[in-house]
Amino acid sequence: MRLTRARITNFKSVLDSEWFTFDDLTCLVGKNESGKTALLEALEKLNSVRPERADLSETSYPRMNWSEYEESEDVDVALTTEWELDDDEYAEVMAMAGSAEAVTSRKVVVAKNYDNKLTWTVPVDLAEAVSHAVENSGLSEQEKQELSEAGDTAELLATLKNVGEPSPQQEALLKELTERWPKGGVQSTVRGYLEDRLPKFVYYDQYDRLPGRVSLDQLLAAKANGTLEQLTGSQVFLALLSMVGSTPEAINQIATSEELISKLEGVQTRLSKKIFKYWSQNRHLKVRFRFDQASPGDPAPFNSGKVFQTRIENTRHEATIRLDERSTGFIWFFSFLVWFSEVQKQHGDNLVVLLDEPGLTLHARAQEDLLRYIREELLPRYQVVYTTHSPFMVDAANLLSCRTVEDATGPNEEVLGTKVGDQVLSTDGDTLFPLQAALGYDLTQTLFVGEHCLLVEGPSDLLYIQWACDQLRQQGRTPLDSRWTVTPCGGITKVPSFLALFGGSKLHVAVLTDHGAGDKKKVRDLRESDLLRDGHVFSADMFAEGGPGEADVEDIIGRDGYLQLVKATYGLTVKQTLPKKAPADAPGRVTVEVEDHFRTLPGAVDEYGHFGPSRYLIEHPDVLGTHAADALDRFESLFKALNALL
Repeated sequence: MRLTRARITNFKSVLDSEWFTFDDLTCLVGKNESGKTALLEALEKLNSVRPERADLSETSYPRMNWSEYEESEDVDVALTTEWELDDDEYAEVMAMAGSAEAVTSRKVVVAKNYDNKLTWTVPVDLAEAVSHAVENSGLSEQEKQELSEAGDTAELLATLKNVGEPSPQQEALLKELTERWPKGGVQSTVRGYLEDRLPKFVYYDQYDRLPGRVSLDQLLAAKANGTLEQLTGSQVFLALLSMVGSTPEAINQIATSEELISKLEGVQTRLSKKIFKYWSQNRHLKVRFRFDQASPGDPAPFNSGKVFQTRIENTRHEATIRLDERSTGFIWFFSFLVWFSEVQKQHGDNLVVLLDEPGLTLHARAQEDLLRYIREELLPRYQVVYTTHSPFMVDAANLLSCRTVEDATGPNEEVLGTKVGDQVLSTDGDTLFPLQAALGYDLTQTLFVGEHCLLVEGPSDLLYIQWACDQLRQQGRTPLDSRWTVTPCGGITKVPSFLALFGGSKLHVAVLTDHGAGDKKKVRDLRESDLLRDGHVFSADMFAEGGPGEADVEDIIGRDGYLQLVKATYGLTVKQTLPKKAPADAPGRVTVEVEDHFRTLPGAVDEYGHFGPSRYLIEHPDVLGTHAADALDRFESLFKALNALL
């Protein structure tokens, strides 16, 4: 059975979540206090692996409506879930119903109310099941007629049992149907079958963490007093002992044992391999367990009896520290793996995993590791539902698996309670922020689609390079190597920010920048910095028509060619074009000369911009005419210099 939809009602902050759907991996995104935890807690109540957490309590009913509910005689429903049968389950239900026509769909609805009663709606047409059983019974027409008035399968069985002197055919039919419907009818029999198939919910939050050390005396006392739930981390520690194949009672009786040591070493090796397959923050760590007599000088309760310690060894520094002295993110990750190992051992694979704010204390990279663990280790066997408000816990490649969660109000500030948006839509910016951030980060990362990145200042530079590459390639000459990914970064001042942001990706970066009056010091500083390898900063003047000096990428095209391009782009008349020969006082950069000239033109002429001519050149690649040859020679020199860096 696979969870497909749910509707939470009258539970804590959730008045009516409305129906929302589930994928194999479902992410509930919302800001703090939006009701994400309440949604998971309600789902867990349907069929929790922990009996003490399974029952609905009236204290969970929304306080704002409690007095009215207390006065009524109704028993409200807290959650309604819809499940889809797999192929084997569907075939089994058809066999119970007796025919495919009697099974109306693969959907099963299971609801739970505040009396903690489950209500099942199974997809069986009772009238069709009765009709099929009667028509294929081998009974006489008169006997069929007597049974055809049965309203459902339970009534059909009762009618057969009450026949005074049954014929052999009636006895055979009663035996067949009793075997097919051992619970007194098809509906109750199907329900009994599906009750055993209903997945259990496992809920984990950030508070279930393994302690660095545990006093066996304290743990045994809490267990005897029935207060184990109040002892922080006790469930995770019991899960750890289970991995060793032991219990607190058994381990407390051991004075010294090679068998125990070997088991502990086996588990610590297994855990180390599992953890550090996904924990990329530090590869120099190993898990170590110790079980010793308490030292009298330690604080209570660790100063008497026996103490179990979980320690983490840093092989680089050759030292160990207790687990609880490491980062909270690492403790969470370690504890989750231990806890979930025991859940699998006890409850098998028929589970829905609920994770409340997983990895909340993890670094962004470690959150990505956790998502990878969920995808690779959990999803092949389980459905997973988790809550977050971190953009790094949102899979940008699978945004449609996200559901927005809001504490909503109506037009007149009417309290609507927690709502779940099933289509990743919200009018609240705070709710959408993690989704926007995740998508923005992903889009920014995908700017770098190769190992070798050439940063240019703007999109017009990108188009000029594209034009030159296309033309050179057609002529069998040297274009920019396809391994280079050309990326606009918004100017030379943005280059350090880009390198700082993406330097961890170990990209090979070169820069092509303009060389204006205000840029010379910036270019020099960039060349002298440690941000880029030597010889990886190219300025336009190195390949421009006029040689060293001030130059933009447009000057690599050359003055005559660029003026012809500008004339064609803006449809300038002969009188509106710039003079063929540059005036003596003309700026060194052709773009500045064009900007100054456009200020003298009538208002009917479109405003000049750097991008317009570059786009026109891409759309009309032959517009430069005879000026293209010199331009391509200069671009080819640039490309050869860049390709030599590969």
